[in-house]
Amino acid sequence: MEGQIADKKLELIQWLSTLEDDITLNKLIELKNGETALQWDLIADVEKESIKKGIADANQGKLTNHSTVRKLYEKWL
Repeated sequence: MEGQIADKKLELIQWLSTLEDDITLNKLIELKNGETALQWDLIADVEKESIKKGIADANQGKLTNHSTVRKLYEKWL
């Protein structure tokens, strides 16, 4: 397990050393500093309500399986 973590760290260090993208570097610095805004804070209230409703429906077992949905919307896919 420790070897796998060390390998992942080394891979990230190698990738980071070649990174030229300022936006990605800044986002990584924000992540390191704990400054990243949650995507939740960036979406509209109506979208938040829709997500909350979907989670509540799922928690109540109000779900439709993928194959049923796919058949329903097949002509648009």
